[in-house]
Amino acid sequence: MNVFRLPFLVKLTLVIICIIGIGYLLALGESILAPFFLAFLMAMLFLPVADFLEKRLKFKRTLSTIASLMIMLTVLMGLIYFFGSQLSDFSKDIPHLKNQFNSVATDLQHWVSKTFHVKIDQQLTYIDQGLNKLLSSSGVILGFTLGIFSTGLGFVVFFLLFFIFILNYRRVLNNFILTVFNEKHKSSVLEIVREVRIMTKKYIIGLCLQILIVSTLTSVILTVLGVKYAILLGVLSGLLNVIPYLGICISLLISCFIAFATATPSTCIYVALGYIGVHIIDGNIVLPFVVGSKVKINALFSFIGIVLGEHLWGIAGMFLCIPAIAIIKIIFERVEGLQPWGKLLGEEEVPDRKKKSYRISKNITLKEMD
Repeated sequence: MNVFRLPFLVKLTLVIICIIGIGYLLALGESILAPFFLAFLMAMLFLPVADFLEKRLKFKRTLSTIASLMIMLTVLMGLIYFFGSQLSDFSKDIPHLKNQFNSVATDLQHWVSKTFHVKIDQQLTYIDQGLNKLLSSSGVILGFTLGIFSTGLGFVVFFLLFFIFILNYRRVLNNFILTVFNEKHKSSVLEIVREVRIMTKKYIIGLCLQILIVSTLTSVILTVLGVKYAILLGVLSGLLNVIPYLGICISLLISCFIAFATATPSTCIYVALGYIGVHIIDGNIVLPFVVGSKVKINALFSFIGIVLGEHLWGIAGMFLCIPAIAIIKIIFERVEGLQPWGKLLGEEEVPDRKKKSYRISKNITLKEMD
């Protein structure tokens, strides 16, 4: 049987056309696809809860879905209450922070004037020029602090509805995926679906643990250094850490600004060193042992994903792009012919590398995940 093979340039052209078409559809369906994907991730996270309620407590599918929704809403309302109360206290201290920041800035101006012989008028001119440039490109930073995912009411409504539908009709969706392919591929498709579901659930749970660990470490460091609003800044750092590299830099700038306004300028240096230490611990211990290497995305495609995510879906896309790339990587690694693309997205493989392990106690040993 003769197999018709397309020339390389024709294949490349078709791939580029498909990528452009998919990108156009993603941008066109932002209002639907962004909340749908977020709802899918949250449904994978709450899938064990729903299964436990149905199998152990004999809940019906609808009741287990509603119970999962109530648990998720309780957690989200708790986070909203926490941030609301912290921001309320922060707003009360804004006049004090402004006065202290002005005092520190005045002292810094006099020091610069004496040390570098630059007049204060010239310093103010340089600062005004820098602020104008900063304010012209600060939309992303302000968007992170004021609206982490999206402020649209429609986004929230669609997210909740999709979460309910995905959990309630997960068996229908699973059967559709299995039956849409040819019967001879059914066993392979079933294995891929099962592995993708397991790996996705592990990745999301690992991501939540990573947020918790980074938030705790950052809060402890900022508390020891005497930085005000240490817990608020720690939780914000943990959430922003979902965005690789860029998130930790944004949270570092915010924390240094608060430290500069509420403490001494030298505290900013210790805050920066503390964040560098947290980043080292996160990259070398938390990620390998909590998230695992199979869903780890290399720095190049993490950055490309962040840029494309922001361009397609705005702030929500910057948060959702990394889980999306991780799921795509999982699928690519298990579909014949797409394995090279999966390896391209992942980290460089080191042959015969032994897994790291740390012995915490006699009965507890921390081992690196796959």
